[in-house]
Amino acid sequence: MEHDSAFGPDTVHGGVDTVRVPWSVIPDYRCFGCSPHNTTGLRLRFTPHPDGLQARFRLGREFESYPGVVHGGLIGVICDEVMGNLIVLARHHPAFTVTQRTRFLTPLLVGREYHCVATLSGTEDDRPIQASAEIRDADNLVCASSTAAYQPFALDDVRHQLTLGDDEVAALSHALSTGTALAPNGVHP
Repeated sequence: MEHDSAFGPDTVHGGVDTVRVPWSVIPDYRCFGCSPHNTTGLRLRFTPHPDGLQARFRLGREFESYPGVVHGGLIGVICDEVMGNLIVLARHHPAFTVTQRTRFLTPLLVGREYHCVATLSGTEDDRPIQASAEIRDADNLVCASSTAAYQPFALDDVRHQLTLGDDEVAALSHALSTGTALAPNGVHP
């Protein structure tokens, strides 16, 4: 694969330590967006950003739509992934995407470097949680933007929908409560 995000947790990315996501306590998690174990996924890695959280990426032809153009659906996936992980890291609980709206300003091109930056708005008590993301090119021009609302959930409440064992739920709950510290608005302290 040609995408530039296939690195495990605890690595240095562009001189900045990557942020370890709570899901990494599950040895074989398969998230399409961020798992290093999913060879067909995006394998995004996250780093702190002054406004929240970011992921840098470069996608190959396996993610193509029109010749040389990244499929638009993946742009929404990337924004959702960065926003969702920002919520988990800043608010210390997972949340399901309720709505998402993505605006495409210019096509993303295969083989080019991009970065997605996510931010949170509102207060820690707001429900649903509001987030936004922008995908920018190497010249820092906005190529796409996305806004979304997320409904937080307790792992025990959605247990019937997830394929996690008791030990995995316990490890994930612990990771969520003690994980990487980001301020409630997502900005790295």
